[in-house]
Amino acid sequence: MAQKENSYPWPYGRQTAPSGLSTLPQRVLRKEPVTPSALVLMSRSNVQPTAAPGQKVMENSSGTPDILTRHFTIDDFEIGRPLGKGKFGNVYLAREKKSHFIVALKVLFKSQIEKEGVEHQLRREIEIQAHLHHPNILRLYNYFYDRRRIYLILEYAPRGELYKELQKSCTFDEQRTATIMEELADALMYCHGKKVIHRDIKPENLLLGLKGELKIADFGWSVHAPSL
Repeated sequence: MAQKENSYPWPYGRQTAPSGLSTLPQRVLRKEPVTPSALVLMSRSNVQPTAAPGQKVMENSSGTPDILTRHFTIDDFEIGRPLGKGKFGNVYLAREKKSHFIVALKVLFKSQIEKEGVEHQLRREIEIQAHLHHPNILRLYNYFYDRRRIYLILEYAPRGELYKELQKSCTFDEQRTATIMEELADALMYCHGKKVIHRDIKPENLLLGLKGELKIADFGWSVHAPSL
């Protein structure tokens, strides 16, 4: 089975993050050198994954959280309730069995991605989001795949979409509105400093953490713009 998976005609031939954007159009090429694995860069970041309340992030012998470096399969996770549904797949609440680390597992169908011809878009999404480390940007911890699906291991934002919360509340008071705008502006300034343009900012793509903090999500339309 492993041999079949490795020979499957898919742009991700290895279970590591893409080493660069050399196969993408010139407008998204990176100026700065890119490490052989985005996961290496993630593990060196000062922003480390945090566990759900009362839980601990499992680390390996080097002190790096396992969620960043392990090679996963779907059997490593307990799958919970659905969190969302999209054109190419679904997002589920999931728990890694060994560490009990809670994540959002985005499950994408290869057949749908190939049918729409957006393989390059997914590659770009992984490359960009894996390199962004900001408290108001949803983390992409890792990814893996099998013959039919791609799995993105994402930070879990317990309070869901800003859009749905706005629907319930109808309006936000001035203080909360100011806080949301400040966090959004700070995250976008960080992105632009990294030469990244999100291109799809809307309430549906803004998630809320446990304390109501903003998390920019869904980098599917983002690009890297060296001239920014």
